[in-house]
Amino acid sequence: MSIFGGIEAGGTKFVCGLGTGPEDLITTQFPTTSPDETTHIAITWFRDQAGSRLQAVGIGSFGPVDLHPDSPTFGYITSTPKLTWQNYDFAGAIQRGLHVPVSIDTDVNAAALAEARWGAAQGLSDSLYLTVGTGIGGGAIVHGRVLHGMLHPEMGHIRIPHDLAQDPYAGGCPYHGDCLEGLASGPAMEARWGTKSQQLPPSHPAWALEAHYIALALATWVCTLSPKRILLGGGVMQQPHLFDLVRKELAQLLNGYIRASEITANLDRYVIPPLLGSRAGVLGALVLAEQACSRESISSGKSA
Repeated sequence: MSIFGGIEAGGTKFVCGLGTGPEDLITTQFPTTSPDETTHIAITWFRDQAGSRLQAVGIGSFGPVDLHPDSPTFGYITSTPKLTWQNYDFAGAIQRGLHVPVSIDTDVNAAALAEARWGAAQGLSDSLYLTVGTGIGGGAIVHGRVLHGMLHPEMGHIRIPHDLAQDPYAGGCPYHGDCLEGLASGPAMEARWGTKSQQLPPSHPAWALEAHYIALALATWVCTLSPKRILLGGGVMQQPHLFDLVRKELAQLLNGYIRASEITANLDRYVIPPLLGSRAGVLGALVLAEQACSRESISSGKSA
């Protein structure tokens, strides 16, 4: 039986998967080291596990990533803080190693695709997936398609109000200082409070501040993208009480202006955790592989 391959390429680990969806997914994971070593491990695993049954590979990658098919650096990881991965031809390396169609997108876009296909955004034309962890990233589904535009959304790097009197922490982003990621990511919380977010008790003032920053970002996207549901994942969001704080803060920020039932009556079902959990990224990569296979079939048909 033909199967698809998926790679969730993270800054600290790779997750590789084979299958067609959640029911038959098998995975492996290993640390992210040098580009050549890491991609070699992935290619070897796909060869050993799938052989000639492998039809295509999808990649959901940390970024930024060049996603323009006509660009000479299409499929490259570009200006990442991971210096050894800068300007690396990631998609090309996988394609040359496996000789199958390859599709690449950001890790959060892949997760958004998976949640729209099988998860908490299933059946919705418009949704937003935000991960809050080591970094912050977001993927938007608009009219059933992933939003790309000029490059791809960098939602973690939007600017949000920062009251230095309330929060004197300068921000931890090496590019922007106090952007959303610089203020609300896991490393930012640890730098501000002196301990990892997982070790902070629910009553700690860190959580009210974190909810405020996340809600400021969500209010921006509610007013601009108008998603029908917002999913919040990532390590920092593994705190059930944080969701209620974010919802309350979001309602206060919107202040009755957005009169949609999702906001006014169903906020507890509007801002929710992802359904697929840690599998969302690699499952989204399978969707990308399926799309790559479909494009290849259409292209072959036109050529014939």
